[in-house]
Amino acid sequence: AVTTHAHICFCVCECVCTICVAEQLMTIAYESGVNLFDTAEVYAAGKAEVILGNIIKKKGWRRSSLVITTKLYWGGKQTNTQTDSQYTSHLSGLKGSLQRMQLEYVDVVFANRPDSNTPMEEIVRAMTYVINQGMSMYWGTSRWTAMEIMEAYSVARQFNLIPPVCEQAEYHLFQREKVEVQLPELYHKIGVGAMTWSPLACGIITGKYENGIPESSRAAMKSYQWLKDKIVSEDGRKQQAKLKELSHIAEKLGCTLPQLAVAWCLRNEGVSSVLLGTSNAEQLTENLGAIQVLPKMTSHVVSDIDHILGNRPYSKKDYRS
Repeated sequence: AVTTHAHICFCVCECVCTICVAEQLMTIAYESGVNLFDTAEVYAAGKAEVILGNIIKKKGWRRSSLVITTKLYWGGKQTNTQTDSQYTSHLSGLKGSLQRMQLEYVDVVFANRPDSNTPMEEIVRAMTYVINQGMSMYWGTSRWTAMEIMEAYSVARQFNLIPPVCEQAEYHLFQREKVEVQLPELYHKIGVGAMTWSPLACGIITGKYENGIPESSRAAMKSYQWLKDKIVSEDGRKQQAKLKELSHIAEKLGCTLPQLAVAWCLRNEGVSSVLLGTSNAEQLTENLGAIQVLPKMTSHVVSDIDHILGNRPYSKKDYRS
């Protein structure tokens, strides 16, 4: 899906919702070989999709050279009548997304967070309909459990519908279980790939919180109190101590801590792409530099990182060996 940087894609989200900054970032990404751009109907209340569409049009990038993905949120929307289904509201949701982006179709539409009030069959039927109508080429899941993905696959097979092809999952140095143990099993069983997000754990892995919470940081914002609490907690302090040790490895490899963290995500063969979401050109350029660090991620380096982290999950194959 991605050309030069075979595993990196860019998220157009709330943090880049000025047209000037977004255009700068998307241009840097595209000219660096990144051609997968991810967004969602809820990012800045649809504004992110408008900006994405305007930039693609302005730049004159061929649609066939791009991979565009968006997310639909199941649940949380009030319907007018008892018979009004989530099915209908989400079809109109995707139509709205396409209009905002000025596109005829997206490459992948993700169903974000399964809704417990909506039967799985309804979700799979809705996604199949969307694909059959030409609004999307494929569909995937976001923040689903392995069991829920397996259920969707089973429903698709039972009713001759289209199964999901990809799961968007959080993955970074401190969050490993799902991507390293659960998703590889699904990939080998039913071919579901992994697109991962938050490689820097909302900025925690950048090292900027080593000496407290800087005023200009995300964790200093009122809406991110949860992040601040996480950083100042006992676990948060332990993480910062581990990051300090990891920075020595980064130094030896001639890269920054964020570059090491992104390269560490990329080195996982079960990860098809890593989503980057940055708010300025400097951050994006730095993160894209992870691709040069990737060849240096030898088994010895990965083993050293595992030793510092002490959180490597054990899969079935570990028990067999």
